Amino acid sequence: MVDERLPQPDAEDIELVKVMHALGDPVRIRLLGVYADGGEHSCAPEAVGLGHLHKSTVSHHMRVMREAGITTTRVAGRNRYVRLRRDELDARFPGLLDALLKSLP
Repeated sequence: MVDERLPQPDAEDIELVKVMHALGDPVRIRLLGVYADGGEHSCAPEAVGLGHLHKSTVSHHMRVMREAGITTTRVAGRNRYVRLRRDELDARFPGLLDALLKSLP
């Protein structure tokens, strides 16, 4: 079985306004803090500290982040794993992630 990636913008096509819009939601900014550890995270709500939310709600937030170019999602069978596109975002918008992450509680 070959892993695949869900659709996402190429690094040069990531737009600042879409990134900022995606991160304008408290749940998504919280997810940014989770993903900032550099690891790959399961899409299960409990795995990212959002067990109080319905799975479809968490999936929506993850899709918005992926479509904005903030994250990448790897599909492995029935499972999905999310990772922050840190290097690409730092190259495209230097200092943005650091500033956002410093503002998190």
